[in-house]
Amino acid sequence: MIEITNLTKRYGDKLAVNNISFTIKDGEILGFLGPNGAGKTTTLSILTGYLSSNEGSVVIDGIDILTNPTEAKKRLGYLPEHPPLYLDMTVKEYLNFVYDLKQCTLPRTAHLAEVCAVVKIADVYNRKIVNLSKGYRQRVGIAQAIIGNPEVLIFDEPTVGLDPKQIIEIRNLIKNLGKNHTIILSSHILPEIQAVCDRVVVINKGNIVADDTPENLAHNVSGSRRLLVRLACSEAEGLKILRNLDGLISADAIGEKEKFTCDYIIESAPQVDIRKPLFFALAAKNVALLGLKSLEMSLEDVFIELVDNQTNKGGH
Repeated sequence: MIEITNLTKRYGDKLAVNNISFTIKDGEILGFLGPNGAGKTTTLSILTGYLSSNEGSVVIDGIDILTNPTEAKKRLGYLPEHPPLYLDMTVKEYLNFVYDLKQCTLPRTAHLAEVCAVVKIADVYNRKIVNLSKGYRQRVGIAQAIIGNPEVLIFDEPTVGLDPKQIIEIRNLIKNLGKNHTIILSSHILPEIQAVCDRVVVINKGNIVADDTPENLAHNVSGSRRLLVRLACSEAEGLKILRNLDGLISADAIGEKEKFTCDYIIESAPQVDIRKPLFFALAAKNVALLGLKSLEMSLEDVFIELVDNQTNKGGH
């Protein structure tokens, strides 16, 4: 659906985006992460046709954004960090304005009613935007992005400034939109990316430093699998079973958290899934497995590790 190839952007002597390439598949929800000054906003601005690149290309559904911007932009819906709302308009007036601006050809009344139903703003359709809460304004911003039913939706920091309930609502809305659209979600809220996205691209100092699923990123960066295990046995008995497992690097007892049990932290070698061998070894000794929890790095840990590693290497 989207192909970004050898994209480079300079501001004078400053290299903002350094020859980056990645693709986004049809129907994918991609998380685009980066610290301030990483080149994230510049990349999104080029992708939406707001900026031109010095080198490279952005192709959306086979159409180059620079050589044929009008056709490419018809396939894009964009919610910037600060939604482009006219506060003195009612929601109805604003969405009709956007409908005309986009030269939308879908049946006006039915299409706008459908948009309002999807983002759940029908109850404020006739209210002035200035009188709406931050959460509702964000929904109106998403509504303008999906008018015309574009194949690709780009959301830049869509939950900034929202309360926890509103954040969950917007996250669920984005996940539902992902069933019928390709989505790029840029956010500093890492649990949001982890909860919503199929894949994550991390950019730092203009370079892509990671491109994978959230789960694989955590596994690859940590280089191992760490699990918290609770067994219905004595500490010594559990250690004897665990330390005989093939592919295990370490097993450490951390004490009794529940009566007649013992908790352990075990760590397997890279690319080894220890769960099945663990199950069969315990079953053979008639020891009950009462708990199993992943202790892999969170996306936040991964992000910090990747950015720190690149900083330590000098950035390029």
